[in-house]
Amino acid sequence: MAEKSTMKTNVMRVLDQKKVAYSHHCYADTGAISGAEVAEALHQDPNRAFKTLVTTGKSKTHYVFMVPVLEELDLKKAAAAVGEKSIEMLKSKELLGLTGYVHGGCSPIGMKKQFHTVIHQTAAAYDTIMFSAGKIGYQVELPLTDLQKVIPVQVADVIVEHAPA
Repeated sequence: MAEKSTMKTNVMRVLDQKKVAYSHHCYADTGAISGAEVAEALHQDPNRAFKTLVTTGKSKTHYVFMVPVLEELDLKKAAAAVGEKSIEMLKSKELLGLTGYVHGGCSPIGMKKQFHTVIHQTAAAYDTIMFSAGKIGYQVELPLTDLQKVIPVQVADVIVEHAPA
């Protein structure tokens, strides 16, 4: 079972500096890799566990999108949300140099540069949301409104719609 850890990540230090309350969770000893596995390891609703995706617009501007771990970013909706003609996912090999984070440990807080960030609108339906604490094995949990106190976050519908079963 995942336990709390006393290790502080850069994300946690930023939240502490901004005096934003949060919970932190460690799943490093669980073997969880995917977002769904992380949510399960932490006994959390995967609908309120968000992954952080970095993209590049046609204009070569970079954008960050946060979507529930079980969902897929709709590139057309994402482009429309930020006023781009098109958007594509950033190549994994470019992630560390651009953000300072590795794949699986990317957080919207504490990147080398603050990029325009958009979170899927379902985040507003939950008291708290979870996302990477900036290191594989660690998550932070806080209300969306508190995340918006730390970084500017736009709320929009940016996931692929699934046909009803």
